[in-house]
Amino acid sequence: MQLARACSILSGYTARTRLDEAASGGIPAIQLRDLPSSGELNLSRLTRVQLDDVQDRHLVHTGDVLFRSRGDRNTAATIGPDLSEGAVAVLPLMILRPKPDIVSAEYLAWVINHPKTQRFFDSVARGTKLRMISRASLEHLELDIPDIETQRKIVAIAALADREQTLSVQAAGLRKELTSKILGDRAKRPRRPAATERTTK
Repeated sequence: MQLARACSILSGYTARTRLDEAASGGIPAIQLRDLPSSGELNLSRLTRVQLDDVQDRHLVHTGDVLFRSRGDRNTAATIGPDLSEGAVAVLPLMILRPKPDIVSAEYLAWVINHPKTQRFFDSVARGTKLRMISRASLEHLELDIPDIETQRKIVAIAALADREQTLSVQAAGLRKELTSKILGDRAKRPRRPAATERTTK
């Protein structure tokens, strides 16, 4: 199924100037820097900006998916319940609004981040220094979309696999730390005298 059939695709807000200045009482702005290529959206440090021409189609809410249309990797992330108010998505971020009877937000983000989809983006990306995925390429992206229950199972298993990998890395770090401590303690032990040094005249 093509992506355009599974969700609405909306362009982010076009900023005419840099959005670096925090504005008291302004609207939170989600920029490319807030969605790194790892696909982990950081909502804790959003800049608030005063914008007069923001339209509803620029606003993201819980259940939407944000897509990085530019950058070394073109990944996606879901908007979870941590976002307590509407926020404006700034280009080159794009908003994917899933049709709930077809695809869940979590599955949509997962399948976009899948290596198979990322290889497709590699084949259609434009630009050399700063690659870009066009809206047309995104609309025509072919995705495998099973029924909703299967989607939930896939997302749950993928989350468990990610958790297992995280724990494995943590366990390896702890083993290395423990080994270093044991070896360090062993190195501090007094050197045993050689047999010749123990012999008295």
